[in-house]
Amino acid sequence: MQSYIPRIFELPSLSDLSEKQVTVHLGLYEGYVKHVNVLREQIQHLQGDVEKNAYAITEVRRRLGFEFNGMRMHEYYFAQLEKGPQEHVDNSGLTQVLIEKYGSWDAFITHFVTVGMSRGIGWSVLYYDPIGKTPHVAWVSDHELGQLGSLPIILAMDMWEHAFMVDFVPSEKKQYIEAFLKNLNWTVPETRFAHVTIPTI
Repeated sequence: MQSYIPRIFELPSLSDLSEKQVTVHLGLYEGYVKHVNVLREQIQHLQGDVEKNAYAITEVRRRLGFEFNGMRMHEYYFAQLEKGPQEHVDNSGLTQVLIEKYGSWDAFITHFVTVGMSRGIGWSVLYYDPIGKTPHVAWVSDHELGQLGSLPIILAMDMWEHAFMVDFVPSEKKQYIEAFLKNLNWTVPETRFAHVTIPTI
């Protein structure tokens, strides 16, 4: 069975996000990768006696969804910070669909931040629905809870406390969001949008 390997991200020094914060966050991501591999190995082992281990297999599979999505969401997150901050392109396809739905770029950013400020831990995620031809900003709780089925992820902002607690206390979530957006390389979400395809349903 092939194991997952943590990605190496080429991250520059980030404005208002310390090296210690980033190191702690990357360590947590690597933990998700490790646990995905451990759980897959456990499932394989338990399937040696499916009848005896049916309940255990079911519970391990449930946990796998959390760990796998934790791994993958962090890969979306850190990839967006590689190569340093880049402004969005005014005439890009992504910018145009966001302006069409939200009225202006600033209105989209305000909406994205508002979702990110939701009470509790989770993710503020920008999706694009190629069937409905519209973007959606959604709140995702435990990685696997709240994901919009089949929709490609365009932008993912981690709002779990591990993403900012080294540098910001919970009441300073908005400052963390500002720091995240300041460091964002918009060419990454724009490239994701450019490669969206209509899924077969």
